[in-house]
This record gives sequence, C-alpha cells and structure tokens, in this order.
Amino acid sequence: MDPLHNTQHGMPESEAASEARRLIDAWASKPVRHHPTSFRDDTEPPAFGTTPPVRQEDHRIVPAWAAGIAVASIGVGAGVTGIGCGAWLVLQGLASVTLNSVLMVTLPFAGLAMAATTIGGAISKARAAVTTNVYEGPVTHHTEIHNNSTTRGAFFARTRNEIH
Repeated sequence: MDPLHNTQHGMPESEAASEARRLIDAWASKPVRHHPTSFRDDTEPPAFGTTPPVRQEDHRIVPAWAAGIAVASIGVGAGVTGIGCGAWLVLQGLASVTLNSVLMVTLPFAGLAMAATTIGGAISKARAAVTTNVYEGPVTHHTEIHNNSTTRGAFFARTRNEIH
C-alpha cells in the first residue's frame, strides 16, 4: 500500500479535526508528573549521642591516576627545587674562593697523596726480586721466509700466498 498514491478516501476534514481535538484533550487531561531534583531532610539531628552514618556518594572530579600524577609532579618539583638550592649554596661558596683558601683546603690531600706515593714506591722496591740471568753460549736466530704469491682474475682478483 503506497501512502502517497492512495486510491481510497480517508476521513473527511471535519471528522479528522474532531478526532485530533479529542486526542489532544485526552493528553492534556492527564496530570503532569514532576520529578524532584533535590531532597531536604528537615528532621532535627539528635542533641547528643552517636549519629548513624550517612552514605555520601563519591563524586570525584579528577580520576585517581591524574591525582597520582599531580602528587608525583609536586614531589619531583620540590626535589628539584631542593637540589637547585643546594647547588646555589655550593656555587655561592665557590664564588668566594681565593687562591690561599684553595691551597689550604687541598694541602692535606696533596700531603696524603705524596705520602702514599712514597710508601708505595718503597714497598715496590722492597718486594722487587733481584735476579740476574747469565746465559753462556752462542744464541742464534735464523728466519727464512719463502713467499710464493699468485694472483688470478682481473676485477674480482684472488691472491694466494704460500709461505714456507
């Protein structure tokens, strides 16, 4: 059945209007439901004693992983700030360094290094064994090399060396 090319005639115009009016009046006569959007408890809380717990829904705005990252970034920032302050203090101390103060600070270390070197050298000389090897007789060294080299090919040449 094609609604655009209907050969049957529908309701007359006046009957359709009265049916539409009847449907609208039936819809309008029903009461409108109102859904409350909030609730207020007007009962007085007890003046003393324990109050029963009231469930409070969790309405977090920020997800837990984002809060964790925020706390971690605050910790990292505080740590870096502490390192920066320490570096600033060290550099402030180094900025006021004079040659005499550097020499006075490094003098004990230089003395310890010199003493360690002296003691190490003495121990090394004391531990060194005195050996004298005396060889009697002729020593000859004879080396004879025969090299036969042959190359074959032009572009990808192969060289063969035979050493006797």
